[in-house]
Amino acid sequence: MAISRDKKHALVTDFSSALGTAKMTVAAKYDGTSVADLQNLRRKAREQGVTIKVIKNRLVRTAMQQTKGFEKTDTALLVGQLLYAMSTEDEVAPAQVINAFAKDHPTLDLVAGFDNSGAILETADVKALASLPSKNQLIAETIAQLLSPVHDVTNALSGNLHALLDGVEAKAA
Repeated sequence: MAISRDKKHALVTDFSSALGTAKMTVAAKYDGTSVADLQNLRRKAREQGVTIKVIKNRLVRTAMQQTKGFEKTDTALLVGQLLYAMSTEDEVAPAQVINAFAKDHPTLDLVAGFDNSGAILETADVKALASLPSKNQLIAETIAQLLSPVHDVTNALSGNLHALLDGVEAKAA
């Protein structure tokens, strides 16, 4: 069934605004993926704060032309049946969600990515991003590194204090 001109215009406007606010957008081929698998992907993506959109590439190109920063973006990689994963909160989450899902579903394949400035990322770059730890995990690791000296000093002082108390207790007995 053909989409009306008004509906196409609404889709382009919606995608353009989503593209403008997204920190990262990842495109993936989904040819051969079942509807049930795509619904499962959308559910998992929502849990990570990622939105999945399926829209014709011609409309995506039009939306990019209307989005500040994306006017000169090379769209040569946008060929075939593609879905677009976007996140307004985390730069790495769309790549991680698609990559993790693609491990169990070989019909899903990363194609490219776009950062918030309109720069295109090749497939290898997107897969490298997907292998990074999540933002929350990086924050936790940084805090653990910052607290490590404090824990070391506390443990050293605690050990010496216990030895002193043991010595005093032995002398008193």
